[in-house]
Amino acid sequence: MQLLLIEDDRSMQTALQRALSRHGIEVSICADGTGALEMWLQRQPDVVVLDLSLPGLDGLHVLERARRAGLRTPVLILTARGTVGDRVIGLNSGADDYLAKPFDLDELEARLRALYRRLQPADTRAPASRQRLGDLEFDKENGAFYLGDEVLDLTPRELTLLQALMSRPGHAVSKERLFALVFPGDDSVQLEAIEVVVYRLRKKLSQAQVSLMTLRGLGYLLKAAP
Repeated sequence: MQLLLIEDDRSMQTALQRALSRHGIEVSICADGTGALEMWLQRQPDVVVLDLSLPGLDGLHVLERARRAGLRTPVLILTARGTVGDRVIGLNSGADDYLAKPFDLDELEARLRALYRRLQPADTRAPASRQRLGDLEFDKENGAFYLGDEVLDLTPRELTLLQALMSRPGHAVSKERLFALVFPGDDSVQLEAIEVVVYRLRKKLSQAQVSLMTLRGLGYLLKAAP
């Protein structure tokens, strides 16, 4: 995913670029409203994250000009203005989603991926890019899982876990390996936290023709249901 972050707060720029880059999202940064539209046109990003309080030109004016210019890129407004009135104004100006500061990074990433998935109509997905197990399909191009024609709604951690298991169907993946993938560099989290992610993912797969199995002492594996 190619993301354009229009945000003037340097600490926020750094934090988001580091966090999202670790999950395969390429982040370009613009720090002012005046140059935002030009950079938007040049980069042609998949998704835009737009702060409202920008130097030079307010974020709402940037968004309005972009829509008038025919730019249909999905936009998530990110701002400290969290009232209902502000959200309504932002959405009416052409935004696709709205997240108030402070926010959870996992929620931000989940919302960004949801916006990105809207750009991937079913009839343009190449079958060769898809991996199937039972009725569960993984699209390697957009990173989404499908049950039938429906996108499986997963948190970023659930998605990372399922991708790791789907890469080796029928083979056990150790708890330690999964923990390193799902909680990279997070020393504040205990190994047992992976069990919570597995539990939530197993619930979401309860209607699928696959089984997420626990192998004591070995880890977890994903296999097609008999």
